[in-house]
Amino acid sequence: MWDAFPQELLDFWTERHLCTLTTLRADGRPHVVPVGVALDPEERCAWVITFDSSQKVRNLAHSGMLAACQVDGRRWSTIEGTGAVLTDETSVRRAEERYASRYRTPQPNPRRVAVRIEVERFLVSAAFAPSTAG
Repeated sequence: MWDAFPQELLDFWTERHLCTLTTLRADGRPHVVPVGVALDPEERCAWVITFDSSQKVRNLAHSGMLAACQVDGRRWSTIEGTGAVLTDETSVRRAEERYASRYRTPQPNPRRVAVRIEVERFLVSAAFAPSTAG
C-alpha cells in the first residue's frame, strides 16, 4: 500500500482538511471528534496530537481500533487502523512536526501526547478511482 501510494490521494492527505477521529468507548459506543490527522509516509503511519486526559486517549487504552475520515465535496477518504498513545519526547515531537507540516505549528503543551495510527487500510471515494473513460 505505501510503496504504490497514489499521488492524488497523498495530495489529499496533505491538503489542509479537518478530519474526524472515531474511537470506541468502553461500552462500545463510538466517540467521534474533529482532529488534525497528519500522514507520515516515511514512517508508514499517521499522527494525531492531543491532551493526555482526552476521551480519545481513554478510549484507546481499552481498544486501539479507530477510523479517521476527511471530506472535501465529492472527495473523501478514511483511514482504518489501530492507535497507540505515545508519551516519549521523540514521538510527540514527530507528531508535532507532521501536524505543523499540514496545519500550523502547535502551541507548547506539557500535557501533549501523540497518537500513532498504524494504518491497516485506506477507503476512498469514487473521485480517487482510476478513470474508466476511453
